[in-house]
Amino acid sequence: MATQDGSEGVTMETEAKLNEAEPLGEDVEKADAEAACHTDAGNATTQDSSISNGDDADDNQETVDLKIIWNKNKYDLKIAVDSTGAKLKERIHSLTGLPPAMQKVMYKGLLPEDKTLREIKITNGAKIMVVGSTINDVLAVNTPKEVIQQEVKAEENKKEPLCRQKQHRKVLDKGKPEDIMPAVKGAKERLPTVPLSGMFNKSGGKVRLTFKLEQDQLWIGTKERTEKVPMGSIKNVVSEPIEGHEDYHMMAFQLGPTEASQYWVYWVPTQFVDAIKDTVLGKWQYF
Repeated sequence: MATQDGSEGVTMETEAKLNEAEPLGEDVEKADAEAACHTDAGNATTQDSSISNGDDADDNQETVDLKIIWNKNKYDLKIAVDSTGAKLKERIHSLTGLPPAMQKVMYKGLLPEDKTLREIKITNGAKIMVVGSTINDVLAVNTPKEVIQQEVKAEENKKEPLCRQKQHRKVLDKGKPEDIMPAVKGAKERLPTVPLSGMFNKSGGKVRLTFKLEQDQLWIGTKERTEKVPMGSIKNVVSEPIEGHEDYHMMAFQLGPTEASQYWVYWVPTQFVDAIKDTVLGKWQYF
């Protein structure tokens, strides 16, 4: 019964508001579930941000930052210091599209594929020079280098030893140059950072060889002038030990399609012969 001051109406209104404010039990569970979903989603977002996308595979290893220079282009590359030269070539392939077999990778000479960057003493910020052309460029060459090399080798097998031939004897009979670089018989070393000097050319004049890896050039220097020869134009490199002085070689750089274009150098230290051939010819013989 309502009183004159309306107290009963106030009581009923209060109870209705309390019922509206108090959620049902299933609504509480639903709210808790939604809150849990938001929490799980936040955790999932945090976990996803830490998943590797494959680019940071070396993050847990000691790495070096390198500057790769190829065809006047520069690339930044981060790689594990214990990666081999072969692995470096694969990474260069991913950067440049140049197949590993077509690469001549230079760091103080031709980079060995079987040694690690740590063994080669490559340091942070080192510049790595890459020389090479696409397969299409190689196929476009009229006379492949490997064909010329085989022909030259066949001709050499038919002839007497080079050092006994009259044209070479007139230089070799002058004897060993006084300022020739020391030789180590039976050893194989990478190219030195300084030019190879103190040698003779075919006319008996002094000659030095400078390998400009960053320009892919061989500089042949004499007293009169310096010839800057692109390594890609050198068709073949032949050499032979000098009889009685097997710690030194005589060596020819074939600058054209025939033997008439050979540039002869005498008294090349034997420990650098393989490095010279690898630096000039690279792995072209595989194509």
